Order: sequence, then C-alpha cells, then structure tokens
Amino acid sequence: MRIELISDRWLAGLGITLVALTAAACSGAGGAGSAGGAGSASGSPPPAAASSGEASSLEQQYEQVVRRVLPSVVQITTSQGSGSGVVYDTRGDIVTNAHVVGTATTLQVGLPTGGKPLTAEVVGVFAPDDLAVIRAHDGAGSLHPASFGRSASVRVGEIVLAMGNPLGLTGTVTDGIVSATGRTVSEGQGSSAVLISAIQTSAAINPGNSGGALANLSSQVIGIPTLAATDPQLGGAAPGIGFAIPSDTVTSIAGQLIAAGKVTSSGRASIGITAQTVADASGEPAGVGVVSVTPGGAAAKAGIQPGDIIVDMAGQKIASTAELQSILAAHKPGDRVAAGLSHNGSQSTVMLTLGSLTS
Repeated sequence: MRIELISDRWLAGLGITLVALTAAACSGAGGAGSAGGAGSASGSPPPAAASSGEASSLEQQYEQVVRRVLPSVVQITTSQGSGSGVVYDTRGDIVTNAHVVGTATTLQVGLPTGGKPLTAEVVGVFAPDDLAVIRAHDGAGSLHPASFGRSASVRVGEIVLAMGNPLGLTGTVTDGIVSATGRTVSEGQGSSAVLISAIQTSAAINPGNSGGALANLSSQVIGIPTLAATDPQLGGAAPGIGFAIPSDTVTSIAGQLIAAGKVTSSGRASIGITAQTVADASGEPAGVGVVSVTPGGAAAKAGIQPGDIIVDMAGQKIASTAELQSILAAHKPGDRVAAGLSHNGSQSTVMLTLGSLTS
C-alpha cells in the first residue's frame, strides 16, 4: 500500500454516475452472507443493537456538528480544479491545502448557502505542510468562522466527520473514527510536502475533500483532510485510510501566513540546500545531489558544497529527496545528526546542527 495525494483537479464536464443498490441486490448479497458467512452459521449471537434512545442521542450529536461546522466549509475553484476550504476568521481568511491553490493568484469561493461566488486572493502558501490561506473580500461578512480544537488532545477511536466538496458534490459529510495519530506521510506525486503528526481517519476522503474540515463531536475542527491511501494491487483508493493535517499545525502556520505572508517558525528541521535526486549507472535513485547551499544554513556551516551527494543521514540510507524529507520530518531544529557524503568517488561524514525550515 502506498500513500498518495488525492488530486482535486477535475474537468468541468466530468460526468458522475451515482449507482443505487436495489433492494433485490441488497437481499441477494445478504443471502450469500447468511449461506456461507460467519453470521448464524457460527452459532454466535448477533451483537446487541443500540437502544433507540442511544441511537437518537448520537444522531442528534451528528446533526448538531453538521449544523455548526458545515456553514464554515466552502468550495474553492481555480482554473485548474476544485477543492475545499475552512473559514478561519471574521476578516475573510480561509485555510486550505497548498495543492488546492496551486499556482492560482485569484480564486472563486462558493458559499455553502449558495449564491454568487466570492472572489479571493492568495495570502500565503507553505508547501512543506501543504497549507495555504486565501482571503475573500467582498461578501466576507457572510462567512462563518469555524472553531478549531487542539489536535494534541485527539484520541484514537474518536468519532469524526469529514466535510467538503468531493467531486464537486458540495456540502458532503462522511463519518468515521480517528484510526491513528502521529503519522508521518509523504504526499508523493511530485509534491515536496511531508505531513508531520498527521491524523489517520476512516472517514471517506475523496478528490475535492482536500482543504475541508475533519470535525469532532464537539463541533471543533481538528484537522484538514488532505490525503488518501491507494492500493497498487487494486489500482485505486484503499477504502477507509485517509489523512488530515492536525489542527495545531494548521493554526500555527495559518496564523503566521495571515500576519506576515510567510512562515518564520515552522517547527520543522532544515539543512538549507536545494537538491535533486541523482541516479546510478542503472538509472536507480542513488542519493541526493546538492545543487546550492543556503549561506549560514546548517549545510553551509558543516562544509557541504554544491556537487556533494548525500547518501545517508542520521544512520539511514538516502536514495532520493523524498527519503531525505522524511528523515528531516522526524527531527527538530537544533538536533545534531551525521550526514554521509559522496563527492567524485570519495566518501566523508559531517555533523549537522539542523536549522528551522521557513518560507
């Protein structure tokens, strides 16, 4: 199984076929299950059904969360595609994924209540965390800011709702649980983003959900849905495995982008180079080639120069820039790590004091 960015770019003329399961089809599936499944044939009694009072209470919680959070989830459209966003404050600031914004400078914001879309501009983008902030001007007073919770307090097993606009189906809500926390996930597909402390969820996340809201039953946004896993054997999405950027990261990065248009304190480690994956004689990735070195950065202080090839770091072999990014994502600014270098056939090792990644 691999983790991939779910593309939010879809053609305006895309047709969506909705297939309804007929009662006959459902009963047929049920018949097959009862004939050879683990139901009555196992001799085990079925699980006790929730009482009507318990079911009604949970349903009311769901409905309350939808009423409170969905009005804060907007649709974002550019010339390249469509995605979702979450209203951040009363000034018209909206947080979303960097890959939803892409290279656009102006965007259209569709309101959950319908009506004429608002025009928005990009405030700032921080690609390493796949986050961006855009700002709607005219009509910003009609936007409803969401309440953001603390992702550090998220527990595995919590019920969550994912809200967004998958495949252009505006105002869609899916449910699931928090399957895991603290995941480090590389987006792949040419993206430089590596998500740190990502929330894994079983709530369905599809193209167009990116940039939307992952909310808990307290009506707080605890994450921004961004990724879905794909199963190469099945040739498509792996159901029930999605990832969201944690809200603590969202609020930190969004606050900096709104205040200054850039990020000065990301909490992410950096070595201060521009680089590219290099290949060996057989064409296989064989290391990270240093293209340029940032003056005063960690690499420069350690004596790393353009033309050097980084082949290992912190005791781990490195064959590509993606692997280097994943290793750095597991460290903090100020950490000291060893880096193995190759240059014109000679090998050496240097010690790096990691710096802070900024925009």
